[in-house]
Amino acid sequence: MKKCRTPLSLILGLCLVFSCKNLQNQVSSPTSTEPATGKKGMVSSAHPLATQAGLDILKTGGNAFDAAVAVAAVLNVVEPAMSGMGGYGTIIIYDSEKGRARFLNPSSRIPGAVDSDVYRAPTPNHLENRRGAKAVSTPGNVHAWEAMSMEYGQLKWERLFTPAIHLAENGFEINASLSHLIQRAFSSFPEHAQAFYGQNRKSLKEGENLIQKDLAHSLQLIAKEGASVFYEGEIGEAIDKTMKKAHGFLSIQDLKEDRAEWWEPISIRYHGCEVITASPPSTAFPSLIRLGMMSQFDAQKLEHNSAEYLHRFAEVTKHAFWCRLAYAGDPDFTPPPLDRLLSKSYWEKAVQKIDLDKAHPFEYPEISENKDSHTTHFAVADQWGNIVCATQTLGNAFGSRIMPKGTGIWLNNSLAYCTFEPKGNPMDAHAGHHKLSGDCPTLILKDDKPWAALGTPGGHTIGQTVPQMVMNLIDFNMNIQKAINAPRVSFIEPNYLAVEKGIPQAVQEKLRQLGHDVREVQSLGNAHGLTIRYNTQGKPIKFLGGSDSRGEGLAGGF
Repeated sequence: MKKCRTPLSLILGLCLVFSCKNLQNQVSSPTSTEPATGKKGMVSSAHPLATQAGLDILKTGGNAFDAAVAVAAVLNVVEPAMSGMGGYGTIIIYDSEKGRARFLNPSSRIPGAVDSDVYRAPTPNHLENRRGAKAVSTPGNVHAWEAMSMEYGQLKWERLFTPAIHLAENGFEINASLSHLIQRAFSSFPEHAQAFYGQNRKSLKEGENLIQKDLAHSLQLIAKEGASVFYEGEIGEAIDKTMKKAHGFLSIQDLKEDRAEWWEPISIRYHGCEVITASPPSTAFPSLIRLGMMSQFDAQKLEHNSAEYLHRFAEVTKHAFWCRLAYAGDPDFTPPPLDRLLSKSYWEKAVQKIDLDKAHPFEYPEISENKDSHTTHFAVADQWGNIVCATQTLGNAFGSRIMPKGTGIWLNNSLAYCTFEPKGNPMDAHAGHHKLSGDCPTLILKDDKPWAALGTPGGHTIGQTVPQMVMNLIDFNMNIQKAINAPRVSFIEPNYLAVEKGIPQAVQEKLRQLGHDVREVQSLGNAHGLTIRYNTQGKPIKFLGGSDSRGEGLAGGF
């Protein structure tokens, strides 16, 4: 395990009741090859302090839903570029008491005043409008956190924010990743944000302390008054004032009309397991199309990450990507034909069109999309078998780069991820419609019990990374840490195959011979996940957690 860099006094101040020494055999840091272990619970997130906060909640009698709120709130503080109260996301939960998986949608709706023409030529500054104030959509995270707590939580709402408030108020040492992100974005920050993200007009460096007093105040308000203060009270009014001044579309009326929405998830059977993910308005369904099509091949016979295996996956993933562009839509208006797309007969016919000896160029259904994002993922499980698997984001790093003064909250640039050509397509910025999200938190059930929970950030690579991890677990019997760490590939627009450096050069060369435009990349995604083992009575007895070697997160159990 990596040496903990956060001062012990800070951890004690957080009331976190464990230490790095005590967890030596229970954690999986990014340098680990074996999974974290636990007998009563597991948390895996992109930052050690968030993982520690979640474990503390579990240890003090909270359940997975309580811990998930605490983890999300701390990530807002320690990964401010990636997610937070001003953002959105996708959450899959498993309620062990009812034996039921549910999809909680924090991606909300597009503001009612949006005019999608401002994002297209010939509107002056149409590209800038996709990034700034006009790209801000209704933030749904706070309502989602409250919905989990009210329906399933065991601890008091206010208790869940104690770690995040302490970290925001007293600060923490920033890591290399956050330092780099701050440095890149610093010049675009408003003056009041530069005041604490830097010193003497220079951005904070690795190892320096980030103190966010305004964010601490906002977290305190939400802890005391609930989500209403964000959507109707002091924070909502600050957001409304800022949006008006910046000529954005989001208004206090959009915030007041926002609701946390529960949906039924979607699933398929894959080699004896049930794989569950978010339903529309999420656009996670192509991940299931990929698994369905890959189920038509013998993955074990092809061998893991062989050229033959990766060629098939690349061609499959192109088809599924086409399906996303062609069929994604708000289920209230243009629901995707999932009965057909997730059927065995469809997979069989689609696979027959794949040339096993040659890569074919990707052909657009006359739609293209933005592909960059900065996102976070975490997974939590408790001793009762409840699970929360959540992917949350601001869109780009620090979202729209707009922070209402006095709040410390970055607002998302969610609308940048709409598809603006051709005008009126299902993924255009339709005023009042559900915002479509490409996040793909996933549960796997084995013998009707939740076995694995996993997910990743990564823009449109998310729905390609997740199936590869699922196949690593099911087809190649990897533990969760190895399944996450294994090298990946991803189709990238317009028509090339991104291949991580861990894929052998001989395999890369053979893929080129098959016609793929192979481009080696350092990494794809930053996944986190866990698996659960049960006794003969169906009670959880062991938790295994994985944290991606590509990031700086931590999986920890107890």
